[in-house]
Amino acid sequence: MSNVSKWMSWEGGMDLVAVLSPDSQMPNVIIHLGRMVNTPVGNAPSGMIFWQPDPNALPVAMGFVSTNPEVGKYFGPNIFAGTPFEQAPVLDATIEIQIDADKAFAKCVTGGYTFEVEMSDFSDPYLIDRKPSAMPPFYQQGVEIHARKVSLKVNGETINIIIPPVGISGGPASVISPNGVYAR
Repeated sequence: MSNVSKWMSWEGGMDLVAVLSPDSQMPNVIIHLGRMVNTPVGNAPSGMIFWQPDPNALPVAMGFVSTNPEVGKYFGPNIFAGTPFEQAPVLDATIEIQIDADKAFAKCVTGGYTFEVEMSDFSDPYLIDRKPSAMPPFYQQGVEIHARKVSLKVNGETINIIIPPVGISGGPASVISPNGVYAR
């Protein structure tokens, strides 16, 4: 049995995976943010941003976002090793998350872009216990709440998104997560 040495936990998470066109094969939008993310190297509001408005061009914003560069640098080689995100850059960001019983709001400003996500129409909370797979290659445990209504604005412009039934985590593609952990 091996020891868990690479982990992160969070409080106040919001996760969105979406496509911009019904014929998109891969997500154009990934916004995973935590109001507070804890790692062995420190704690800070952090997450991941992937914004590719033109599927035939490179993403215009992509990387791990954090208010603490040391925490941001931890994610790629430790949590996302062996995935396309392992070498993702770390982007300085401001992150604001507000979650209550009826709605949730996240705002992330990074690299000249402002991402705003609103979620509502929540399911009941449920526990998750997902085993590692090719993507994602880590254990996941925590509490999720499926958000059935979601809106996205980028730089103040409302973006028409299509939310697939399953996101990259293996669960719904639009959730709030009051708390949880990834471990390898």
